[in-house]
Amino acid sequence: MSKLTDNLDSIAERIRQSFSAKDAAREKVLPRCREVIRYCSNAIRAVHRQEFDQAKEMLQSARNLLNELEQAVADYSELSSTGFMRSAQKEFAEGSITLALVTGNQPPTPEELGIDFAAYLNGLGEAVGELRRYLLDSMRRGDLSRCEELLSAMDDIYNILVTMDFPDAITGGLRHTTDRVRGILEKTRGDLTLVIRQKDLEERLGKYEDNL
Repeated sequence: MSKLTDNLDSIAERIRQSFSAKDAAREKVLPRCREVIRYCSNAIRAVHRQEFDQAKEMLQSARNLLNELEQAVADYSELSSTGFMRSAQKEFAEGSITLALVTGNQPPTPEELGIDFAAYLNGLGEAVGELRRYLLDSMRRGDLSRCEELLSAMDDIYNILVTMDFPDAITGGLRHTTDRVRGILEKTRGDLTLVIRQKDLEERLGKYEDNL
């Protein structure tokens, strides 16, 4: 090797060791990210079954795993902003926000959840789809007591998301999420309006028959 390049071997070895350690951290993080997503998915299913305590426990398990993930990537800032990390955070936000709103509580903040803003906003948008599902289930049961409240929450979320006019590289593809939220909101408003009108008509017919 020429004198001009005789330091390349040591440089290459240091780079190789760094990459090896980073790859090991990545391999440790990936399965845990999948586990976080699984906990959050199960928590959302528990919310729809109105098993709120169970949902809370699953979300706590997801939070514990996220804490482990943060420690695992602490020395590798690049890994903390990768797609799989952000997906895990987004699912955690979605589950936590869905549980809060369905149980009549304020949505948690990004700081309370310990996640970045882009993941939070995308999770907030995804929660709208779960609120629609919960609202539809309530309508099928004939329970309209909180439907308008939940629809109003969905509307508030959309009004926030639509103001986040920044590049997708910053927001993590929020524009697409916002477009989906708009469609879900319009469809849900139409469904609820139809059910309310139908119920009002049934009540009027019932009163008319009672007066015969």
